[in-house]
Amino acid sequence: MIKIAITKGRIEKQVCKMLEKAGYDMDPIFNKDRELLIETKDGLSMIFGKANDVITFLEHGIVDVGFVGKDSLDDSDFDDYYELLDLEIGKCVFALAAYPSYRDCDFKRRKKIASKYPLVTKKYFASKKEDVEIIKLEGSVELGPIVGISDAIVDIVETGSTLKANGLEVIEEISEISTRFICNKVSLKFKKDEILEMVEKLEKQVGR
Repeated sequence: MIKIAITKGRIEKQVCKMLEKAGYDMDPIFNKDRELLIETKDGLSMIFGKANDVITFLEHGIVDVGFVGKDSLDDSDFDDYYELLDLEIGKCVFALAAYPSYRDCDFKRRKKIASKYPLVTKKYFASKKEDVEIIKLEGSVELGPIVGISDAIVDIVETGSTLKANGLEVIEEISEISTRFICNKVSLKFKKDEILEMVEKLEKQVGR
């Protein structure tokens, strides 16, 4: 039996449709009510949680594999996993965004950057050898420059419509994001055939 953790919401819906097209029994999933742990007749045991919890379940060996966004992986300290497949769904980018004046501003102090993703922000500015003050915001990060608590933001950008509506623009794209299929390293040793069979079936859905 493969134990699977899936990020709730849009990733859950898209991944379960891919698994169904790949030939797995998803009826118990599509017909679930408020159940959080479901077993299928294919021998899959599936749980659903927030993205950071999916990573935690994998880290502690609660599940063998997980489906989670690259954004959550990049902002996590956990890196002891195999990334088996890019499902190429939920595509967007990490970007540095600000008012247009940011480009020409001659900062005489540490820049203040607001973000929900402090590790991604830290790595990005470290790669530029810039020491910035990172301000963690959990809600609408775009408010950072608007209320004056930050000079810019690092956030996920999909269409850019929210930025545009608030007078902000992408200064630089940092990295691409999409949903990834990841695996516990120990699980791959003991359930190699089952897990690689799933990879092969999903690859066909991705078009590889």
